[in-house]
Amino acid sequence: MNKYAIIDSGSKQYTVEVGDLIQVELLDNVKDKVTFEQVLLVSDNGKTEIGAPYIKNLVVHGEVVSAEEKADKIQVFRYKSKSKYRKMRGHRQRYTSIKITAIGEDKVAPAAAPVKKVVAKKVTAKKPVVKKVAK
Repeated sequence: MNKYAIIDSGSKQYTVEVGDLIQVELLDNVKDKVTFEQVLLVSDNGKTEIGAPYIKNLVVHGEVVSAEEKADKIQVFRYKSKSKYRKMRGHRQRYTSIKITAIGEDKVAPAAAPVKKVVAKKVTAKKPVVKKVAK
C-alpha cells in the first residue's frame, strides 16, 4: 500500500495520494502551488498516524491545474401540491482542480519567542495626606 493522507479543505475531507487529481471548493487567490496544512491522517506502508484534530508539522503539497471551473448545472425544483406553488432554480458549483505533488514534513514549527523575565517593581507606600481643618 502506498503513502496516502486525508486532508480537510472547505469543510470536506479528501483521501489523496501523490499524483491524484482532486477537485476542491473554489480557493481564493491561488496562483500555482497550494499547501494543505490541515492533515487528519497519514498512512505510509501500514504505519498510520492520526491527528487530534490535525497532525502537526505535516503538509500536503499540490499544484493548481485549473484555478476555476464549474460543475454541471443541477436543477432544484420545489413543489407543493394543491396550492399551485412551483419554483425552479439552478446551481453550478465552482471548484479548483489540484494535482497532489508531495506528502511530507515540510512545515516548520515556529520558533518559540524568548521569554522575558519580568521583575516586579518595589512599591513604596505613600505618606498619607494630612488635611488641615479650618477653625
